[in-house]
Formats: sequence, structure tokens, C-alpha cells
Amino acid sequence: MDFDTIIIGAGAAGMMCAAHSAGRTLVLDHAKAAGEKIRISGGGRCNFTNLGASHANFISQNAHFCKSALSRYTQWDFLGLIAKYEIAWHEKTLGQLFCDGSAKQIVAMLLEEMKRTGAELWLNASVKKVDHDGVAYRLSVLRDGKRIDLSARNLVLASGGKSIPKMGATGFAYDIARQFGLNLTDIRPALVPLTFSDQRYMAISGVSAPSRVSANGTTFEEATLFTHRGLSGPAILQASSYWRDGDPVVLDIDPNGTLFEALRTARQTQGKKDITTVLTQSYPARLVQHLSEEIGIGGRIGDQSDRALQELCDKLRNWSQVPTGSEGYRTAEVTLGGIDTDHVSSKTMEAKARKGLYVIGEAIDVTGWLGGYNFQWAWSSGWAAGTAISATLN
Repeated sequence: MDFDTIIIGAGAAGMMCAAHSAGRTLVLDHAKAAGEKIRISGGGRCNFTNLGASHANFISQNAHFCKSALSRYTQWDFLGLIAKYEIAWHEKTLGQLFCDGSAKQIVAMLLEEMKRTGAELWLNASVKKVDHDGVAYRLSVLRDGKRIDLSARNLVLASGGKSIPKMGATGFAYDIARQFGLNLTDIRPALVPLTFSDQRYMAISGVSAPSRVSANGTTFEEATLFTHRGLSGPAILQASSYWRDGDPVVLDIDPNGTLFEALRTARQTQGKKDITTVLTQSYPARLVQHLSEEIGIGGRIGDQSDRALQELCDKLRNWSQVPTGSEGYRTAEVTLGGIDTDHVSSKTMEAKARKGLYVIGEAIDVTGWLGGYNFQWAWSSGWAAGTAISATLN
């Protein structure tokens, strides 16, 4: 069976690519349904983009690579598509956009766009072998227990990275890339909770606090969640993309810098109270109890000098600790790193030395921050590859 283009992966990037590809296009996925990561994202409402999306919100060995696709297919372009399908949405925080209804609306929209271009979708279809005979890519596919041989002028790797293996994620795209001479950067879990082998936060599991979290010079200001295994919450997930084994993360749990003056005021008005009691006016009681044991907080607030109060505030603003590791791909939202951008055109997403081979979405070394950025990269890179493929066929 011959096609102009075969896309491996019916996720966000793969479906977006198919929605913009001309000619006879086939999308393959080993799952039972298309867009499963879309469906579960954002608590079932899909954080589908971010109002502030730009190249500055992405991590890559080549910080400039993502600029072309992101500037040519922007968040405003995707919002235009959303409007066409009358999908209601709202901004949650920090520019993050979610469906008012269900993430299934995004999946249905993409499937309809694929239908509009005539793209075919095969589910329960596992690619067992990929070759190139000098003219076309040849694939051996197992579909519903039957082996089928396919060929295509263009092959698009859109099967993502290793994150969330329970959803069927594998390193398949990496294997095919290596087969055709494309190198990989270091890959590891990202947007992932950090862990401590001593389970030091067991007693305060479920407690959260506003924070500013830093890892290797990059800082994010959002909530930190303490868990039985370690640290999570938006600020930690963001920082995890910059954290490396053996490095510290630094928590500032007085991100507004107002605690010192609040304690000085309390010293005048609540002088007989223990300082831990005063701190519970600013922090959850269980967190205060934990801090009192870890950094030695105690005594009447009225007995504390300015210097003592400042030293306490400094500790809370520079609470440094070294995680043992992370929760790994099991809970990571994305895979950091991937197929080296040096081997790929930033304009077309085509491999420079392998005509007709395209790489899009999470499979390539472009990783977004938490907050809709990775979906925007899927839309932008899928659009770039799809329109480039269409140009070669017209």
C-alpha cells in the first residue's frame, strides 16, 4: 500500500501534521484511540497553549531552533482554529489556556481537520520495521494481528518521548532516528516531581505553600507541594527541567519578601506568643512544625531581636536541599532532550541529510515549560512539517 506521507504517532503533533499535509496521508498509532495524552492533560480539560508562548519558554541545546515554527504558527493561530470549532476556553493562571468543557473537544477537532484533508488513521497499528530502498520508506506494520507492508515518500516521526509509559510511550522515534543517522542529545525525565530517599516530608504530605524555586540559576515562582516522596507542585516541576543529579534546589517560601516586617509587627502586638504560633498565620501549621524541627525555630516572638528575625527569614528564603532523584518517566510530563536539532531544518522539520524524513513534537530536542508550551510546540512543529510536505507535493 503506497502513501505520499506516513506519520507515526496520532498525538498532538502527528494529528496537527496530518491536518496540514496534502496528498495521501496515513497516521499510525499503536494505541486504541488517538490523542490519549491530550485527553488526560490538564485534568481532562487540556492546557492547549499559553498566551505568552515564545522561544524563551523552551529548552534546547540550540535555543534558536524553535523560533521559526513558533513564529509562523503561533498561539493566536491555534486560538483561531479553536474559535472555528466554537470551543469555549478560559485563562487559568500565567497565560495558561484550558477548555471550559473537555479535552476530548480538542481531539475531535483535530480528527475533523484530518478528515478534511483526507488523512487516514490506523489505530492498533504497531510499526515493526522501517527501511528505505533508495526511493521510498518501507514499513512493516502489525495491525489487528495482520502484517501489512507500506511505503511512502515521506515519513514523519511524531511518536513522542518516553514520558508516561503507561500511556504507551516508548523511545521508538529515537531508535528510528539513530537508524537513519540522526544523533540524540542526552534525554531524561522533565516536569517531574523530585524525591528524597529519607522521605523527609512524609509528615507534611499534601501541604503546599507559595514559593520561588531555583535550580542551576533558573527560578520559577509558583506553588510547592510537599509529598510523601519529596517535592512537587508547579514550581518544582518547572525547576526539575533545569535540575541535575547531585545539584541542590533552593526554596524561597517568602517569595514576596514580607515576612520580616510581619514578624516585627507581631513582636509588638503579640509579644507573648511563641514564634511558631505567629508563623502559622503565614504558613500551614504542619509546615511550621516541620520547619521548627529542621531549622530550630522556637521561643517567644517578643524575645526575638531584629537580627534573629532576619536570620530566620533568610533561612526561609534560602532553604537549600539536594534531592536524591526524581520520580522518572512514570510521572514526567515530558522528556527533556531528544533528536539533535543540528540534524533537522528549523523551517521544515525535515532531516538535513535524509530527504523525506521529518521529526516533530516531543521527539526532537525542544522542551517547553509547564503551562501549555509543549502543546504549542506540537501545533507549531506539526504545522511546519505538514505545510512543508504539502509544498513538495504540489
